[in-house]
Amino acid sequence: RLGFSPWKLITRASDRRRHRDRPRNRANPMLTISARGSDGDESPPPADRILAASAYFLPLLDGIQYGRFFFIQFPEAQKVLEPIYPLLRIYSSTPFASVLLFFGLYFLCVRNPNVNRYVRFNTMQAIVLDVLLILPGLVDSSFHPKGGIGLEALIVFYNTVFLYLVVCFFIGSGSCLLGKVPRLPLVADAADAQVCLVLFLKLFCFHFLLNGS
Repeated sequence: RLGFSPWKLITRASDRRRHRDRPRNRANPMLTISARGSDGDESPPPADRILAASAYFLPLLDGIQYGRFFFIQFPEAQKVLEPIYPLLRIYSSTPFASVLLFFGLYFLCVRNPNVNRYVRFNTMQAIVLDVLLILPGLVDSSFHPKGGIGLEALIVFYNTVFLYLVVCFFIGSGSCLLGKVPRLPLVADAADAQVCLVLFLKLFCFHFLLNGS
């Protein structure tokens, strides 16, 4: 007897099929993914984490003004942002602080090959997020309803912009401090592509604000 058994072949084929079809654990690309440092470490060094997290202050400081209606409706929410009020006063009292910080981050960090890619990506995400504030900025300068449905729509729009910025700030900075790479909705793909158009958009916005009535 040769000892051949067709049942053994069927069992082995079934085991190989189950092993091949076994689901693999994959990170969710929409929020955060694991990161590696520039030297192949499992996570970026603490200095890079802090630097990457601090970049998200740029869109938060530029967009906190759109929370004015939200703070009127929910005054207790101001306590969450009270720690950054001193920084906000310095930022708002410094001439051209937004433009200087914007271009400083872009040329000194994003375009600097000596900076860790982890820091450059997060800084670029913060810059793209800041550029998105051009839209509410144009609305703020051209649309001034006194009441009715127009004012209600404006309140909803501003609250949405503000909450989106706050959520992105906490996800972005918090993930960086934990050594993760946050992928923020609406901005992550543009940050990956290193979209240089954002510079021209920022220049246009700056020119509009200086020469607008």
